[in-house]
Amino acid sequence: MALSDITAFILCGGLGTRLRSVVSDVPKSMAKIGQRPFLEIQLLQLRAQGIRRVVLGTGYLGEQIETYFGDGSRVGLAISYSRETEPLGTGGAIRLALEQLSSPALILNGDSYCQCDLAALARFYDERGADFVMAVREIENASRYGRVRVEGEDRLGGFEEKNGADLPGLINTGIYLCHREIIAGIPAGRPVSFERETIPSALTRPCHVFRTSGIFIDIGVPDDYQRAQTLLAID
Repeated sequence: MALSDITAFILCGGLGTRLRSVVSDVPKSMAKIGQRPFLEIQLLQLRAQGIRRVVLGTGYLGEQIETYFGDGSRVGLAISYSRETEPLGTGGAIRLALEQLSSPALILNGDSYCQCDLAALARFYDERGADFVMAVREIENASRYGRVRVEGEDRLGGFEEKNGADLPGLINTGIYLCHREIIAGIPAGRPVSFERETIPSALTRPCHVFRTSGIFIDIGVPDDYQRAQTLLAID
């Protein structure tokens, strides 16, 4: 499938409570990396790889995102919005945007950046006949994230909870290709966790992991937000 036919959905509605000590007046995804909002860097990465349509799932201070990006012409994309009027969790926010999404939809977190070959991800989805693919990355210390369990070569088996052990492991990068039927199956109108509820309930379907090895950074905590200033800053 062509990336130009896939709609990307970015979760931008979080409260960003862990980042409040350094970023308190803007949504977490709008935290500045150099002179640009983090979300702008993410959107430019998507455009460079061939994505053309993006839905931004907004919530807390979402009007700032909508004012800054408008129709998307600033970043060369067609952008629309799905705004939560009350917190719905990651799964609920994705479900709210259902009518605007393609099948499959590319889903990303608005507070993490991962260098991932999206064309290769889409080919992998097609080749596996998948309904759901999660991009994963091996890191040296997975204690903050928990680990992804893989069955066989690349079948998604579930998650191991965070246990505080400083051990390497595969982690969820927050990048997914997801069949529309899975999204439609999320209960509407109530908070739902995509990671804790939706993904585990989908494991009876063809669910796979796609390994990537590029830069991964989650700006949700102050230390990594500062590290992102060096890793991700662009002119």
